[in-house]
Amino acid sequence: MKELSSSQIRQMYLDFFQSKGHTIEPSASLVPKDDPSLLWINSGVATMKKYFSGQVVPENPRLTSSQKSIRTNDIENVGRTARHHTLFEMLGNFSVGDYFKKEAITWAWELLTSPDWFGWDPDKLYMTVYPKDTDAQEFWEKAGVAPDHIIPVEDNFWDIGEGPSGPDSEIFYDRGESFNNLAEDDPENYPGGENERYLEVWNIVFSQFNHEPDGSYKPLPRKNIDTGMGLERVVSIFQNAKTNFETDLFLPIIHKTEALSAGKKYGADAEDDISFKVIADHARAITFAIGDGALPGNEGRGYVIRRLIRRAVVNGQKLGIQGAFLDQLVPIVGEIMQSYYPEVLQQKDYIAKVVRSEEDRFGETLNGGLDLLNGLIADLKQNGGQEIAGADAFKLYDTYGFPVELTQEYAIDQGISVDQAGFKAEMQKQKDRARNARGKQKAMGLQHDLLINVKTPSEYVGYTQLETQSTLTELVVDDQLADEAVSGTAEAMFDTTPFYAEMGGQVADKGDIYDLDGHVVAHVTDVQHAPNGQNLHTLDVVAPLKKGTKYALKVDQVFHSKVEKNHTATHLLDKALRNVFGEHTQQAGSLVEGDYLRFDFTHFGQVDPADLAKAEAIVNQQIFAELPVTTVVTDIESAKKMGAIALFSEKYGKTVRVVSAGDFVTEFCGGNHVKNTNEIGLFKITSESGVGAGVRRIEAVTSGAAYKYLNDHDNVLRSVANDLKVTQLSDVAGKVQALQAQVKELQQKQATLEGKLAGEQAGAVFEKVIQAGQYRLISGTVQVSKMDQLRALADTWREKALSDVLVLGAEVNGKANLLVAVSADKQKQVKAGDLIKAIAPKINGGGGGRPNLAQAGGKNPAGLPDAMAAAADWLTTQA
Repeated sequence: MKELSSSQIRQMYLDFFQSKGHTIEPSASLVPKDDPSLLWINSGVATMKKYFSGQVVPENPRLTSSQKSIRTNDIENVGRTARHHTLFEMLGNFSVGDYFKKEAITWAWELLTSPDWFGWDPDKLYMTVYPKDTDAQEFWEKAGVAPDHIIPVEDNFWDIGEGPSGPDSEIFYDRGESFNNLAEDDPENYPGGENERYLEVWNIVFSQFNHEPDGSYKPLPRKNIDTGMGLERVVSIFQNAKTNFETDLFLPIIHKTEALSAGKKYGADAEDDISFKVIADHARAITFAIGDGALPGNEGRGYVIRRLIRRAVVNGQKLGIQGAFLDQLVPIVGEIMQSYYPEVLQQKDYIAKVVRSEEDRFGETLNGGLDLLNGLIADLKQNGGQEIAGADAFKLYDTYGFPVELTQEYAIDQGISVDQAGFKAEMQKQKDRARNARGKQKAMGLQHDLLINVKTPSEYVGYTQLETQSTLTELVVDDQLADEAVSGTAEAMFDTTPFYAEMGGQVADKGDIYDLDGHVVAHVTDVQHAPNGQNLHTLDVVAPLKKGTKYALKVDQVFHSKVEKNHTATHLLDKALRNVFGEHTQQAGSLVEGDYLRFDFTHFGQVDPADLAKAEAIVNQQIFAELPVTTVVTDIESAKKMGAIALFSEKYGKTVRVVSAGDFVTEFCGGNHVKNTNEIGLFKITSESGVGAGVRRIEAVTSGAAYKYLNDHDNVLRSVANDLKVTQLSDVAGKVQALQAQVKELQQKQATLEGKLAGEQAGAVFEKVIQAGQYRLISGTVQVSKMDQLRALADTWREKALSDVLVLGAEVNGKANLLVAVSADKQKQVKAGDLIKAIAPKINGGGGGRPNLAQAGGKNPAGLPDAMAAAADWLTTQA
């Protein structure tokens, strides 16, 4: 076996398929782009869906990649098995309607066995095939595989429901008898069975059918190849590792964790090893996820990151690690992956800062969770209970980040169990909510061949001219290619067009199509890219259009000019935000309309209004500096040398368009821009908000819209000044502050008077102590303006030890309020929360609280006297 590092193995795979005519696709961001069906990129093919669906035709139908991926559907197995991971790399080669089974199988065998490549022993390789796929069986044998090493397995058919599907062939490596964990006669002891000896390393999917809505399978017009080889598994074979964790992908992280622990050593204790593995795995996942722009949060991707961090922290505590430590593993991950993912080390300080902040936050939450858990256990013991409810276990998991295993460990120490079935039920509810939130999106669309084979050229000339005379080359009516469109909606291509197709956040141009006599024949309502890249115009047809006829195309120049201003302003804003917040800030999306612009960016935490003002000022400074805006078309490497900023989530071709505003900002961009920043006139931010975990959104206006925005606000300010009777606008703020101080003073005086009044009322109430069963009770209604005053009366009652139980009621703003307090020496017999629940229905309400204090609200103030009577009755029945 060759001695190869993980980086050498990854590169060897890519080099092999590049030698077979494949284009190497860079590893895409873990955060899916324009794919709401996915929470994370979870496979290599996930980034190829646009090619397989026919939405986009790739320049080269042969593609290969090493794609970082995240899956968390079975996170509980991470650390407990040899090969479960949250983050992993999937090596893959893909054919989009080009080669098929013969080539895929022949090349797979060559890569695996040739001394020039992997050089594995052929006798250690086994292939499974779909029983009806006789072609795959034949091609494996012709490649050199012994017939007894080819195993038919009924499950070898890749199918996700509606959409492309087909048989697949899995490749297994025999790791030898020393890895055998089953008896010789065990039915799972074979390549493809559930065992440790035969390790699956590669799956080749022959996508040749479409799974129809009626359940039938029809041949696809273009057959595809989709393969997946887990890098971590392959590395474990080359490095003769017992599990994936004893490889150069994980061991440096584990060794660093050893150094941080309380003298723990990997390999010394099975339970400790689980914690080491969990930490190593999760450290990789959170480092890459945060590096790709995701941040900890309460839902979606943010929730996944938060869960991984908390799970790692809890396992760190098991190893005796006190305080934050995960941030120290970030640079270790970066060093391991530097050869293929240099951006991790480049962002290590930012990633570590985010991780440390979340760790510190969980440190506080962890203590709160322990308090809750100890309280649950104490209540169970007091009441003779033996099991923590599933809902409570889920709350510990969901709110405090406690894995159910940790809750179970604490419970077992106290002789109590956990309702695992109830916990799983709550977990399933959460998964269902998440699935519904993502919507019922199709995972892989059906090929759309109508325009895939349309390769008629169409040149976009809108950078220099907004009017052209062009020939209509293709026409689509009712989803069919046509020669004529008479009315209604149609789609059209022209040999040249000044209309911009929506891309990069910039909306499509609008305008009209004229015949050469000057009559309008169609309105252009949208422009999108066809699969082969042509601009496809959506038309509202008002007069007959004919294929092959020349027409005059005219862009709405007013709308176009507004879009240009907003687009250039977006680039200025992007750079301004990086100047203010740091280079880690990345664009997370944008929309450039005619009326306004929207810009999403990654940022950890709230945005300080002062920082927002700084960014706005920087943009306007560049506008007033009258910077020339220039464009250059060049190759991608030259563009990077120019300092051009590229979006990591975008894919770029051999040549790119680079837009610069003076020396201030240089970025990759295919959109439309002004010729000088002075054309923008003015830039004004109108709003800033959070739109997701770690993503902020700015909306802004420019030019005439900015003037209108400021003028409208000026009119409002002048109206306020008039109402306040001030002559200078600069005096408005001072006048408002003076009025606020006056209001605050009056409110304090009112509160003092109300407090005295409540005290006088309470004096009368406190004098009436009645016996309710075994308990002395004070109850009554008082006049207060807020619940705080009821709580203050309860404090006075408690200080004076006037009775065992206090029940007070009040009508506040037309609603009924109740408060129950219980003295310290009676809380074991009577709990305030139980009593409040018993009497709250009298006011058509509900409530709860602690054993010593509880409160409730309701819609029926008239029921307060009945609630007082019910309290006495309830206490009378208590032992």
